[in-house]
Amino acid sequence: MTGKAPLVVVGDALLDRDLTGHADRLAPDAPVPVVADCAERVRPGGAALAAYLAARDGRDVTLITALDDGPAGRELRRLLDPFLTVVPLPMSGEVPQKTRVLAQGRPVVRLDHGAGHAREATDEARAALAAASAVLVSDYGRGAADTLRAELHGRPPEVWDPHPRGGPPVAGTRLVTPARAEAHGFAAALPADRNRGGGDAPRSDLRAVAHEACALVRHWRVAAVTVTLGARGALLSYGEHPLLVPVSAAHHGDPCGAGDRFAATAAGQLADGVLVGEAVEGAVTAATAFVGAGGAAGLLGPPRAAGTAPSADDPDDPAGLVAKVRATGGTVVAAGGCFDLLHAGHVGLLQAARRIGDCLVVCVNSDASVRRRKGEGRPVNPLADRVRVLRALACVGAVAVFDEDTPERLLAELRPDVWVKGGDYAGAELPEAALLDEWGGQAVLLPYLDGRSSTALMARAAEGAR
Repeated sequence: MTGKAPLVVVGDALLDRDLTGHADRLAPDAPVPVVADCAERVRPGGAALAAYLAARDGRDVTLITALDDGPAGRELRRLLDPFLTVVPLPMSGEVPQKTRVLAQGRPVVRLDHGAGHAREATDEARAALAAASAVLVSDYGRGAADTLRAELHGRPPEVWDPHPRGGPPVAGTRLVTPARAEAHGFAAALPADRNRGGGDAPRSDLRAVAHEACALVRHWRVAAVTVTLGARGALLSYGEHPLLVPVSAAHHGDPCGAGDRFAATAAGQLADGVLVGEAVEGAVTAATAFVGAGGAAGLLGPPRAAGTAPSADDPDDPAGLVAKVRATGGTVVAAGGCFDLLHAGHVGLLQAARRIGDCLVVCVNSDASVRRRKGEGRPVNPLADRVRVLRALACVGAVAVFDEDTPERLLAELRPDVWVKGGDYAGAELPEAALLDEWGGQAVLLPYLDGRSSTALMARAAEGAR
């Protein structure tokens, strides 16, 4: 339905719990903070979080993981069942639980419980893996990937997110995604001749990361390794000449779950057919937005206070953005167009539209839709480029694509409170106006800068070329 490729996630599911309160004094019997008025939020963790995030992206997701029938296992099933398919593996012990206690939004202590481990593969799991068009291994060192290692050797994953306690990725994996500390630990454990990489000892931290990533590519015999660097972005290595992908904006929010967001995005984009470098760029953008929006703690918690907007939005999830803003009582604004050659008129319109409400979703015509409206030779810029430019605007919360001549089907799904068009349209030329009436929305025109249009820009460019 969304046009996104399905994904099979193999890995170890955890149940994560946050107890969030405030601390303004120390306990009388020990020099430790007293965290008062704790609110509890429970969410999927580990491979279950990666699978859940991929499903929120609009994919059909199957999670192969070990589960028991205890309280934690039942709670995980309750959280996951509405969004994805779970193929359970037999488990020794209980589903692991990780409980964080936070004061003023910052972790004070983490309590771990449960040492469950995947016991063996099943025919159902083997069949799901054999039928997979794309695979993400989210290894948390508790055996799920190891039980299916023989099958994974025959069907190397798109992405392997490794863990120090887990086994190495299988040869042929397209992309391995260790964090900085993990990459350093893996590289340090290599034989000396492998770790040297044929050069002198690294003199800088970035050079050390490149050196270690290069060694891991060769030792693991994988296509690429990308080392995630937090606020610095990610370094991608194919074995030489690394690519550094910086973040678009630095956020200082809760990074919990950012690695899962990174791996799920990269795996999904590779499944959709993009190149590895483009998938890493998309994953950096998604992980950055995820941290800015509160990280994993913001996924399933209670709504924000009325009248507040999310601190950051996922540009790949317009429906999720709309739901978040609507849950806070905010106003959802949508605007639409081809946006073939983005110019000052477009920017002014979108900035004004964003000021009307609490978020702005831009509905953009697909390439085929533009061609039907504008004729052969249009669009000048393909859809991926137009979407990327729109997402770069601070006023744009999310971008949604429609293939029809008008966005009525998309609007019926999003149900915005306000629909905006430029003032060069007459009221009679807004077929969406009647549709907005169905749910109490309003279509409005905003003033448009005179003399600015993609067609005029193209004509001036052609005249200049002559």
